[in-house]
Amino acid sequence: MAKENLFLCMGSACHQLGVYDVLPQLQALIKKHGLEDDIELKGSFCLEACSQGIVMKFHDTCFTNISPQDVEAKFETNILPAIQASLSAV
Repeated sequence: MAKENLFLCMGSACHQLGVYDVLPQLQALIKKHGLEDDIELKGSFCLEACSQGIVMKFHDTCFTNISPQDVEAKFETNILPAIQASLSAV
């Protein structure tokens, strides 16, 4: 089965907001939840929501206002359920 893509904006606005602090946390969260075989974390150029903090995208859903301080909470309450729903639909 092919991996699902989880995109993390690496554009200049997100860079300024600390995306390089968010990246290792996301890698650890993917591992913590045993998703290494299912999810591929990919850097993306601008996801066109620059005024809404650091942005991630899974399928057609954008997750905004992510920060190094709340990435774990946002992942577990918003992003992880979307991933799990997608994986269970396969």
